[in-house]
Amino acid sequence: MALGHFPSSKLSVSMKPTIEIAVQGKSTSYPAGITPEEILGDNSSENNGEIVAAQFNDALIDLSAPLTDSGQLGFVSVQTAAGREILRHSTAHVMAQAVKELFPDVKITIGPAIEEGFYYDFDTSRPFTPEDLERIESRMRELVKSELAFRRIELSREEAIQFFQEQGEPYKVELITDLGVDHVSLYTQGGFTDLCRGPHIPNSSYIKAFKLTKVAGAYWRGDERNPMLQRIYGTAFASKAALAAYLNMLEEAKKRDHRKLGKELDLFSIVDEAGPGLVIWHPKGAMLRYLVEEFERQEHLKRGYQMVVGPQILKRDLWERSGHFDNYREHMYFTKVDEIDYGIKPMNCLSHMLIYKSRIRSYRELPMRLFELGTVHRHEKSGVLHGLLRVRQFTQDDAHILCTPDQLNDEISGIINFVRDVMGIFGFEYMMELSTRPEKSIGTDEDWERATAALEQTLLHQGVPYETNEGDGAFYGPKIDIKLKDALSRLWQCATIQCDFTLPERFDLTYVDSDGERKRPVMIHRVVLGAIERFLGVLIEHYAGAFPLWIAPVQVVIMTITDRHQPYAAQISETLKREGLRLEEDFRNEKIGFKIREARNQKTPYMIIIGDKEMSGGTLSVRKRGEQTTSELTLEEFLSRFRQEVENRT
Repeated sequence: MALGHFPSSKLSVSMKPTIEIAVQGKSTSYPAGITPEEILGDNSSENNGEIVAAQFNDALIDLSAPLTDSGQLGFVSVQTAAGREILRHSTAHVMAQAVKELFPDVKITIGPAIEEGFYYDFDTSRPFTPEDLERIESRMRELVKSELAFRRIELSREEAIQFFQEQGEPYKVELITDLGVDHVSLYTQGGFTDLCRGPHIPNSSYIKAFKLTKVAGAYWRGDERNPMLQRIYGTAFASKAALAAYLNMLEEAKKRDHRKLGKELDLFSIVDEAGPGLVIWHPKGAMLRYLVEEFERQEHLKRGYQMVVGPQILKRDLWERSGHFDNYREHMYFTKVDEIDYGIKPMNCLSHMLIYKSRIRSYRELPMRLFELGTVHRHEKSGVLHGLLRVRQFTQDDAHILCTPDQLNDEISGIINFVRDVMGIFGFEYMMELSTRPEKSIGTDEDWERATAALEQTLLHQGVPYETNEGDGAFYGPKIDIKLKDALSRLWQCATIQCDFTLPERFDLTYVDSDGERKRPVMIHRVVLGAIERFLGVLIEHYAGAFPLWIAPVQVVIMTITDRHQPYAAQISETLKREGLRLEEDFRNEKIGFKIREARNQKTPYMIIIGDKEMSGGTLSVRKRGEQTTSELTLEEFLSRFRQEVENRT
């Protein structure tokens, strides 16, 4: 089946009816069949690759798409998120073309744009090597220079299946078969054709700057029972300068990788002996975790939360009643005790509801804020496990607020303010998303509408900018997701606020109102830091392991120049320990330069150096992290400076 020829959309103007196209509010009559590219003008010369696609009414379309109806027309710049996604997806197609030309036996699968780049999965008999990536990049550059046009064609399901069968592409056949639609769209550039919804850039010359970054393994459709594929990652930008900045960021990210720093700073380990996704905290990492958790406890107590603790396992029938068994079962672990089925908890909400339900509640007790640093277990697939960021056992700073419907907006506002305060302390910027009802959910339409409205009204009242993430709510309620922006401007999902009218109904939670009637409370599920493990992973990378003094596992290293300075150094050490400082002693018979380098590599906030001058003068030589000079201070002066820095959490 030949796909090289596409019929021209340009017919005689006299044969076409006219349509009304509005651009930037100005409506103009055009002949039906005119393309956005023709309306824009000679795109390749006047636009210079800035406009990559069009938006007609609510749909993104190719610049070459014929317009047959009246409507609103806009143009998509490569500088926008939508434009970058189109550029990157088109670059993935060019990469797939280069791979097929260089390795004809490779089978193609899917190649979407992702945040900051794209990937394409290939079924190949051998892994791709760094040398292969260089060859692929070189061929891509040649294809880009060839200005290959991206051209769209629509085929019936049967025609498309036949085409890919003839091409020997079984994965494409499987995708089309599973789509269950009558027609599909294909895109071709040069001699390469791929199944794709589109849209795409007009031609390959719009790809100004790209880089293939790495190769990884990936199961077809994420299923461990399917073949292992080779996934090539890459990225593309509108300019070489933007690409260079991104690649520099990647290099910095490698230096900050929490897995690398976790080993270098002796914070934690994850070993096959124990099992994948299970974190073993070393002394320094455990201290870091303790300090963050203790901070959390104090902040919650200030805000009227009550501490609770629930069991690790609960009977299966509770998980069935809550809906977790039907909607979350694949992420849960189950066990049997005395011939009774139990579920190991993936969330803490059930225990908190049972606490609420332990006796009759009055409206005077509401809002009730129950907080637990609760350890949970979730069955994550091995392919998605990633250091501290995705694990199978983790602890959440989990709270559930039971309140009256009238109190709901104030409680949501209180959580937003809580998040704002905490993120300010750690130095994070953040953004918010409102995630709405997913396809797989429980509860009535009315309850979902009430819950969504409460979250949205609170965001609007607070004047908080947010985006809407359709269909990504929890199965029991909509939520506000709060994404942190780290020092490299990467976004991380941590805090969340979920509004739930459904589980109080399922567990028959009530309170006695002022009129003596029993009424149903609303439940808010929320975390501020989220999973402690994940937050610490983000924190390590955000600070590059150089933690602020108040949460540094080791705050001070006291080091001696020679052995004769040890008695005075030990005396100083004992005094500082009594004052509550976390310190280490380095009294080894090593050169002082070696000791200083080691403390610097461990990113210790303060070094205290003891030599003859310090002994004779009863002083300390203090060097602060990041500084090249030392200050001569008395013990009292150092403690004053130290305490001020801890109190200010700088």
